[in-house]
Amino acid sequence: MPVFDFSNSPEKTKVSECTYTIFRTNESVTSPEQPILVLDNQGGKLKHHSLGVFTNPSKRTAFECKEENGTVSADILKIDARFVSLLKWLGENHIHVRLSGCDREDGYAVYKIRETAFGGGVKLSAEDGFLQFMIERLLSSDAPEEELEDEDREETGDSMKLTSIQSITDFMNCAGRTLPDNIRLWARRNLAVARSHEVSPEERRHAQRALSIMMNIQWKSNYFEAIDPKEARRILDEELYGMERVKQRIIETIIQINRTHTLPAYGLLLIGPAGTGKSQIAYAVARILKLPWTTLDMSSINDPEQLTGSSRIYANAKPGIIMEAFSMAGESNLVFIINELDKAASGKGNGNPADVLLTLLDNLGFTDNYMECMIPTVGVYPIATANDKSQISAPLMSRFAVIEIPDYTPEEKKVIFSRYALPKVLKRIGMREEECILSPDGLDAVIKLHENTSGIRDLEQAAEHIAANALYQIEVNQVESVTFDAKMVRELLS
Repeated sequence: MPVFDFSNSPEKTKVSECTYTIFRTNESVTSPEQPILVLDNQGGKLKHHSLGVFTNPSKRTAFECKEENGTVSADILKIDARFVSLLKWLGENHIHVRLSGCDREDGYAVYKIRETAFGGGVKLSAEDGFLQFMIERLLSSDAPEEELEDEDREETGDSMKLTSIQSITDFMNCAGRTLPDNIRLWARRNLAVARSHEVSPEERRHAQRALSIMMNIQWKSNYFEAIDPKEARRILDEELYGMERVKQRIIETIIQINRTHTLPAYGLLLIGPAGTGKSQIAYAVARILKLPWTTLDMSSINDPEQLTGSSRIYANAKPGIIMEAFSMAGESNLVFIINELDKAASGKGNGNPADVLLTLLDNLGFTDNYMECMIPTVGVYPIATANDKSQISAPLMSRFAVIEIPDYTPEEKKVIFSRYALPKVLKRIGMREEECILSPDGLDAVIKLHENTSGIRDLEQAAEHIAANALYQIEVNQVESVTFDAKMVRELLS
């Protein structure tokens, strides 16, 4: 093992050898047992919060810190393969850091790295947030199978004055491996455009904007952890009353994910009358999958370009709704809730928006005209809703497992109104349940008045009306509570 001498003697020089070995892990949380790196601490001089810099960046071999007895240098013995480039970047840029770690038999195990203010002070610098962002991305990625060659890792850009471009360059150098291969190559090309003085300012601006959008998306693998079916059932029962057949289909999907650890080949298409809880089912599934969700309202989309984005040749070009959804979610695995799929075929002369959806639903990748890059969609789970199945084209229908949502029976509406709708409204406006009472015949009257309406939206509005009237009587007439019988209900709601 080389010896480092940091004295001022001109005759003594540092030995620049690679002292570390690489270990590979896919752990997403660091700890003394799962460290980022291990330092040689035979002299016991490294403490829990050691302040210093990584040195010899060309070989990335040591950490230098100042302790009470002078400067201490510790060889790096082991590094998590995901962090090799990050430590190189920290060393090359002479970034002062604070290490959190503890002694083990094999050395000083570092499980946290924070950037400190210049000079080694304990106050964290403003740039620490960027460092933690990169560390978080690296921890959420899989270990690379083998270390990239130096020429593949290098991406120069230190001369750039624009902070945003510089930070993207730094991210590419340190965490570029967390990106899919095609996006990493795309980012290199767009960085070249953003830096170039041979293109127009407009082209540079578009390239910089596209990079900013793409780099802020966490590109996850398509591996999904197992989901507890009992917990999934609890969430469904909490969100939905009845609908046993619908719940069973969703649990079947969960069990399939648990067996394959990938999303099913087909999304869900929920077809039923308005107000039957189709969107609520979709939100419940997103909650079960523990994924962010986004909505596409097809009734408001009449031009495919709204979905695919516009070409950068236009000054006012921008990404499409689908790409913006990835950007808002901040990750590539998400639930797309496509509302009113039966309205998707209503294009107005510029093409059919439904055709754009086919590429998204096939999980083969989606191309946005503004980004000029194929976006992986293997982690996208589509859930569509529709009122009229006959208005959906056969190609679209073939991409979904269809679940038909029946309307509620009068008995189910009674339970939903008395146990869910009215108590929910009372809680929201700060009323106690004993302040607004509905007699059995009053409940029958509510259901009778809405026997010809589908879904429960009208029932929810009736609950709002009844609760508001009870509150009015309590405040104005100074009564303690109000009991609504059939006559009062008919007078109030008719």
